[in-house]
Amino acid sequence: MSHQHFMLHKPHGYLSQFIYELKRKKKLLGELYPFPEGTMAIGRLDEDSEGLLLLTTDGKVSEQVRSKTVEKEYYAQVDGIVTDEAVQLLQKGVEIGVNGSKYKTLPCKAKRIETLPSFIGPGKKIRDERHGPTSWVSITVTEGKFRQVRKMTAAIGFPTLRLVRVRVGKMYLEGIDVGSVKEVSQIVL
Repeated sequence: MSHQHFMLHKPHGYLSQFIYELKRKKKLLGELYPFPEGTMAIGRLDEDSEGLLLLTTDGKVSEQVRSKTVEKEYYAQVDGIVTDEAVQLLQKGVEIGVNGSKYKTLPCKAKRIETLPSFIGPGKKIRDERHGPTSWVSITVTEGKFRQVRKMTAAIGFPTLRLVRVRVGKMYLEGIDVGSVKEVSQIVL
């Protein structure tokens, strides 16, 4: 059996799933593209997050991508002007809450972003300028705890206002419009 693989630029407001059984109406991935039966999202982006979501019909590929050997890079728009000291804290690992316990994140790559690439797109309007400045930081992790990147930026005093995953392994978001799907021959890690 030959498997199919997809790259999706997930828009804000969509769940990273195909079925939602609770009563509230939610936007699901199947509304964006006629994915073949058996397609699964590799990892998740929460409803408020955007960016690169890989999908596959191959469970083994999904398992490989979710391993701690594959980098996932995020661009986070944060409240305030992120400092060099805050970036250094991220790089060393910070303490966050996971399932009611304290957890120290693994060391990661982090840096300020001075110029945002155009493929990020305007996104959902977060707030007016009168509420103070914002800045962007790139955070590259190999683990994926629940809402980890948001918790990491909050732990250093700069809460996340907008979160966009821009890379998984060697797969980049660039060149995929918001809400668009690109079928690929393989997932490159």
